[in-house]
Amino acid sequence: MRTRMKYEPARTFLFGSIGLVALSGSTTAKDWKLTVRPSPPVAAETPVVIAAPDGVEDGLYRLSTGSAPAAIPAVVATADGKKTLTAVLPAIATPSTFVLKKDDAKPSADSGVEMVPQGPNLEVKVGGKPFTVHRVDVGAKPFLFPLIGPNGDAFTRAYPMEQVEGEDKDHPHQRSFWFTHGLVNGVDFWSEQKNHGTIKETARKVDAPSAVLGRLTTRDDWSGPDGAKVCEDERVLTVYDTRRVRVLDFAVRLKATEGPLVLGDTKEGTFGIRVASSMDVTKKAGGKIRNAEGLEDDKAWGKPSRWVDYSGPVDGEMVGITVLNHPDSFRYPTTWHVRTYGLFAANPFGWHDFGMPEKGDHTVPKGESVWFGYRVILHGGGAPSAGVHDQFANYAAPPAVDWEPVD
Repeated sequence: MRTRMKYEPARTFLFGSIGLVALSGSTTAKDWKLTVRPSPPVAAETPVVIAAPDGVEDGLYRLSTGSAPAAIPAVVATADGKKTLTAVLPAIATPSTFVLKKDDAKPSADSGVEMVPQGPNLEVKVGGKPFTVHRVDVGAKPFLFPLIGPNGDAFTRAYPMEQVEGEDKDHPHQRSFWFTHGLVNGVDFWSEQKNHGTIKETARKVDAPSAVLGRLTTRDDWSGPDGAKVCEDERVLTVYDTRRVRVLDFAVRLKATEGPLVLGDTKEGTFGIRVASSMDVTKKAGGKIRNAEGLEDDKAWGKPSRWVDYSGPVDGEMVGITVLNHPDSFRYPTTWHVRTYGLFAANPFGWHDFGMPEKGDHTVPKGESVWFGYRVILHGGGAPSAGVHDQFANYAAPPAVDWEPVD
């Protein structure tokens, strides 16, 4: 029996921002044969989440190519009645067949994703090497710091968490990697100036890390300066086990729990990264902003785009950060508050500041929510060498897969 997978976009929270589908059939088989049909080609070390037949048991697996030793770790999981397989695929340009075999072996010390408590914080390692720390011990919101690329260098600014010679020391609220907004029911959650709001983590779950990925799910309360709760969110951070690049998916569902939620029209938002100061375009040392439409530097500010890349030198080596916006994300393609001085933010609300004729504010009725989804890629070289167009295509719609049980 051969089963062809059909894809539909979904907003399944467990898996962040990848499309999942329901499947028919319940044939049970020990091994399965998968034929991946890429369109466009799959770049090396591309994480994909694909629908899996009901007969595939949840657990850890390995993908092999025929008689070759199993080499690609995979994980099968069921959530909300939908079964999926997640794997980091190698480069695939033509239809390729793999055999899926159960493999319960634990990842070695130099492979897989680890999430280790560090006081109130959580350290994330990839392949035994530091990647980032989920921080809740300082400031007015959760954030990731540092964000370390595959070459071992930090790709985000250290200020104000650390003092590093030569770094810019403006905008102390721009803490490395964060999600917030400057006008939520009239409260400023973006800055840390007088009467600002605060975002506090209230619950945390770490899914068992594996040779494929590690996943952190949190719940957070947004409170005004008087301590009154304004709303809450659910966040999913998924980090993949890759070597040549670092890849993470970041998804946020913002909920109107206390009453109608007004997300105001302001440029001060929303999902933000502050790149390392040496990457700034204003430094004139090779920094470059590019979006999917080919607009560069300050011309990309305020424009809608499905992805933006910010590249520049760090310790003499050209590196970059690409942010992809998922098609299911609110107001896709998002507009971007990306600045030549180093701010790199996706903001779907700041339409007035961005020169658009319509107002950008949005009201979420009580009991409802809005969902935001992004993939962040830390890479060497500039945007062209990162193959961003193909990366986005495989993020937005994973490749088609034929499944066949092996007796």
